[in-house]
Amino acid sequence: MSSTDPLAGLQIGERPEPEPKDGWSIITMRTSSLNRHDLWSLKGVGLRPDQLPRILGCDGAGIDENGNEVVIHSIVTSPGWSGPDPLDPHRTMLSEGVDGTFAEKVLVPTHHLVPKPAQLSWSTAALCSVTLLTAYRMLFTQAGLRPGDLVLIQGAGGGVNSAATQLAAAAGLRVWVTSRDEDRRLRALDLGAEQVFASGARLPEKVDAVIDNVGAATWSHSINVLRPGGTLVTCGATTGDPSKTELTKIFFRELRIHGSTAGTIGELRDLLAFVQATGIQPVIDQELPLDQARKGFARMAAGDVFGNIVFNH
Repeated sequence: MSSTDPLAGLQIGERPEPEPKDGWSIITMRTSSLNRHDLWSLKGVGLRPDQLPRILGCDGAGIDENGNEVVIHSIVTSPGWSGPDPLDPHRTMLSEGVDGTFAEKVLVPTHHLVPKPAQLSWSTAALCSVTLLTAYRMLFTQAGLRPGDLVLIQGAGGGVNSAATQLAAAAGLRVWVTSRDEDRRLRALDLGAEQVFASGARLPEKVDAVIDNVGAATWSHSINVLRPGGTLVTCGATTGDPSKTELTKIFFRELRIHGSTAGTIGELRDLLAFVQATGIQPVIDQELPLDQARKGFARMAAGDVFGNIVFNH
């Protein structure tokens, strides 16, 4: 693992097949997708040296031992936990406490399997597992947005932000998107954004909620564009720690700030039904066979991805 050269720790090779285990199922994978979480894992975030080697991958869909097509819910909760999955203080993601989905066969908790709607492609099903689920929870659970509300999505192009744009537009929200890149702004319009702006631009009006996984580079802008009582939802940061938290504006305008991680099994079921009903087609930047996964990692590390990278097994 290396914080400066994450791909140095990536190896493509053979591992023993998983052993059967009570309460767990062996899934024959059909598709999986690359998340920034996987890149952070290669940098040593969430993994200790004594946990290596570890198969990466959180998103995924496949076929269980009974021939059922299933989508894998990626949060592994601790024994006996009965609350919302992301709130379990001892939870892990697939590829942290146990091996992940970048394999031909994967061992996962049986109750974390959700039936795949027959009409959904394997690529779409895999992306629902984490990427679309993260966006879904941020928009509708954490921000509590409803049709007609105005949401700003900071940054066009990433998998979660592309999904958030599509989901929000399909749900009848007004969607604004920012980006430093003009081409990415234009592509966000194609995904359903009502308006697009350069990063940090002054907006025509205050927004009900901001979806922000950029971090320091956009934090102040996100706070400043919220209406009183508005909500900022973050699921991570691709830029360093915010240099200031805008505390006076947060308490004076009674703003709400929510962290968000993936989603619950119930939300995954709702998401799959929503995607099926609306016909959303997630943005796929590139599809690769699993044995060419290094190309996908290199593309993500270089920041060249618009949408998602999918691996076919």
